[in-house]
Amino acid sequence: ISNVCFFILSAALLHLNRQYCQHHTVPMYFISGLLLCVGIFSMYFHMTLSYVGQLLDELSILWTLAVAYSFWYPRAHFPKCIKSRKQFYWLGGVTTVITTVMSFIKPSINAYALNCIAFHLLYLTWRELKKCDDQRVHRMAKAMVVWWVLAITSWLSDRWLCWLCQAINFPYFHSFWHVLIAVSLLYCFPLVMYFDVTYEMPAFKPKLGYWPSDSWPIVVPYIALEDPHKQC
Repeated sequence: ISNVCFFILSAALLHLNRQYCQHHTVPMYFISGLLLCVGIFSMYFHMTLSYVGQLLDELSILWTLAVAYSFWYPRAHFPKCIKSRKQFYWLGGVTTVITTVMSFIKPSINAYALNCIAFHLLYLTWRELKKCDDQRVHRMAKAMVVWWVLAITSWLSDRWLCWLCQAINFPYFHSFWHVLIAVSLLYCFPLVMYFDVTYEMPAFKPKLGYWPSDSWPIVVPYIALEDPHKQC
């Protein structure tokens, strides 16, 4: 049941960030579609606990990350040998195909390898925040990290304390992982979009908003676009 979170995440990204989606339609619909695949394959894996289900689950996550990197990785951080976004697409595609083949060699480490990618994302976030003066963005990044820490703690508890969970009849840490990582992504995607607008859409100024309202104790962030040159 907890996999439903990925379906909600996919719909929320399109609905709340519709201004951004109007200008970057392909990335948004592509990522949202892949998130649906993650939810479907994760549901299939946890229903069957099969080897095929495991690979479908993990590879759908890998390709979602690869596509997100291809569309949103800041040009300022491209390797020196990469001169254009098109070249970066090729680099990302070749790397992902090789990684896909390698995932069949020792499937038991796939999940750990996928989670390690989060450390690179956190590093990139830290570098971008050093150049950002908007305190609302800093607060959103801190919230994202808190949710991610809770999520990864649940995942590690499910992996390493399985014997304890069975002893106390509490097999829910993996479900918590699904929910918490989805919430973390609700903060991560708008953060990535904010920096993407800064780099790729200089005609607009990104503005961070919260649904349903800033005053609510629990909110969902989204990105709005302002035209700084528009006259009232």
